[in-house]
Amino acid sequence: MTEYPTSQEGPQPVASGGGTDEAGHGKAPIAATEAVRTHATGAGTGPAAEPGAAAAAAASDVRAARSAAGPAGGLPRPRGAASAEVPAGAGAGPGQSHDNARPRDTADAAGAHDAAARAAGAGPAPAGAGGGAAGLQGAGGPGTPAGGAPDATAARREGDRLRFVGAATRRIARGIDLDEIVLGLCRATVPTFSDAILVYLRDPLPVGDERPVGPVVLRLRRTDRLRPIDDLTDISSTIGAGMDLAGAAGATGELDFSQLPLVGPQGDLPAAELCEIRPGGALAEVLRGVRPVFGSSAAARTALPELLGLDHPLPRGNRAVLAPLRGRRRVIGAAVFLRSPERPAFEQNDLLVAAQLATHTALGIDKAVLYGREAYIADELQRTMLPDSLPQPTGVRLAHRYLPAAETARVGGDWYDAIPLPGSRVALVVGDVMGHSMTSAAIMGQLRTTAQTLAQLDLPPAEVLHHLDEQAQRLGSDRMATCMYAVYDPVAHRITIANAGHPPPVLLHLGGRAEVLRVPPGAPIGVGGVDFEAVELDAPAGATLLLYTDGLVESRLRDVWTGIEQLRERLATTAQLTGLDHPPPLEALCDDVLDMLGPGDRDDDIALLAARFDGIAPSDVAYWFLDPEETAPGRARRFARRALTRWGLEELSDSLELLVSEVVTNAVRYAERPVTLRLLRTDVLRCEVGDDSPQLPRQRRARDTDEGGRGLFLVNRLARRWGATRLSSGKVVWFELPLPLPAAGERR
Repeated sequence: MTEYPTSQEGPQPVASGGGTDEAGHGKAPIAATEAVRTHATGAGTGPAAEPGAAAAAAASDVRAARSAAGPAGGLPRPRGAASAEVPAGAGAGPGQSHDNARPRDTADAAGAHDAAARAAGAGPAPAGAGGGAAGLQGAGGPGTPAGGAPDATAARREGDRLRFVGAATRRIARGIDLDEIVLGLCRATVPTFSDAILVYLRDPLPVGDERPVGPVVLRLRRTDRLRPIDDLTDISSTIGAGMDLAGAAGATGELDFSQLPLVGPQGDLPAAELCEIRPGGALAEVLRGVRPVFGSSAAARTALPELLGLDHPLPRGNRAVLAPLRGRRRVIGAAVFLRSPERPAFEQNDLLVAAQLATHTALGIDKAVLYGREAYIADELQRTMLPDSLPQPTGVRLAHRYLPAAETARVGGDWYDAIPLPGSRVALVVGDVMGHSMTSAAIMGQLRTTAQTLAQLDLPPAEVLHHLDEQAQRLGSDRMATCMYAVYDPVAHRITIANAGHPPPVLLHLGGRAEVLRVPPGAPIGVGGVDFEAVELDAPAGATLLLYTDGLVESRLRDVWTGIEQLRERLATTAQLTGLDHPPPLEALCDDVLDMLGPGDRDDDIALLAARFDGIAPSDVAYWFLDPEETAPGRARRFARRALTRWGLEELSDSLELLVSEVVTNAVRYAERPVTLRLLRTDVLRCEVGDDSPQLPRQRRARDTDEGGRGLFLVNRLARRWGATRLSSGKVVWFELPLPLPAAGERR
């Protein structure tokens, strides 16, 4: 019966290379005592047993046990010599850590020497001789009833076996994802239980109640094995004169693993990467049976070549175990445990150990797959709730960041948004729903959609927050959120801000001065029955507005106002480092702001929105009021022609006059108040026509006999982009024309 040494039972007779890993169980046991006990017992029971023959047999078994210890568990040291650290396990994945086994003196080998000496008449064995003494007592030593020591040894082995299984399953259970669980199985079993392991998993792995379609394919997920031993400086003194060193070490001083059937000449496992399970085949039958089987069994002899490949050598006898990995509903893979010829073969009880390891691993993989699916759903939910990219409206540049609260809490209620508005304006929104759950993310998505809808109505910021508050109350009585809503006008260089319990924004001026804007705090969204107040502030060109959630400035280590002051100082320092005559780059500024968070200084998710105000110069804007009369289209054409002449864009005159005439004519037909006409020259030429009629124009295909209905068709064909937006006081119809390319050497 195979021994499983452990560090939990005080000093034990441990085979060479026993060592303990971090889980507390031994590694690569070599049952050297068994041979000694057998010979010692045989020497005491035979009527014609010769003392000299018994001693010779015992010494021969000692040398054989030591020789077997080399490839399997590390070479033993002479008694009294310092034990050198020997690498024990190597995983298949690159860059992964490995456990180390430390060879130490074996009490069983010492007991074998004493047994041989006693058999030769050299005197009694000293106290505490371990396995050797136990073997002699089992042979009928003085003061000990015959048969007592084997019972005690069997009980100790069973205890060691249980402790090994407990330590191994604890190590497997530590993993939270798939790779960690498979790595835990490999490191727990190599070299304590086996010399090599191959783990195959279904590709793809089924999740929950999913029923896979198509053929069942197993992919080699990970292998682990013993590494060659480099330190053989005292191999001659350790192994003894009876061993052929040429067969154990090459010219470089490494063990020649090509002689073992487990590994190839380079120390790798030449196993098949993929294996398709044939219905009704030997491998399918073994996996359906669930229970581990020896490699020497009739079913495994056919199943293992199908799994590992026909070119993969297999050890003889019971030195291979094929263990199916069955999850809660189906088989999800298989594990193959291998032992080298120099190590005792697997026993019947080892199948129970393999079954326990396979069961815990399969259930852990099931949980890891379900956890991975939940994390994927959370990531997808958070990703779809937040904008993939922000628009780049005229007169403002934007940058954003989002950080989840933790790797295990990847969803939250923080959001940010930038919404283009009529008149080249843009709405900047940052909000925070309480909590980090899927419910918080779902509520955040509903509030963000509501804010986008309200923004398209061009409602004032205070009105937007009021409607958001009503929406939060409809979602539930405990749906609370904070929000900052700001509207920037690049033409007027002004910004209007309304706040609902959110941390105040910080404005970084071009000269390097950072100030916290004085914005009325307001009540959080969802409280109900409160009014929100908006404030209008200057937004000078070159300034940067920073909107953020409380996760950036508040943590267990500091209060929110201390964090806001640190943020203001950080912005000012960054601006001084980049120079006072030009603002810092937006992306670098966002990264520098996040760098102010130290380790353990983040308890909440973070949403960050930075806006650089470039504005539109007054010289690039032309604005007129037109009375709703029949002469309005003609006046609009003349105004547009003059503006193009002033800007040097005469070549756009024909297209612009035609489109302006069509849009103004349609506005005059339904308007009761003066119509507005505005031209803006930026990277495009933008025309905006506003009236007090809320009805939006719709493009339609006119029939050949129709006298009208072709105006928007012309706009759609000639303009680069066009659209119509409903306002609280009417609507705005706009279109854009591309600017002509400047001539060579000309700068516009």
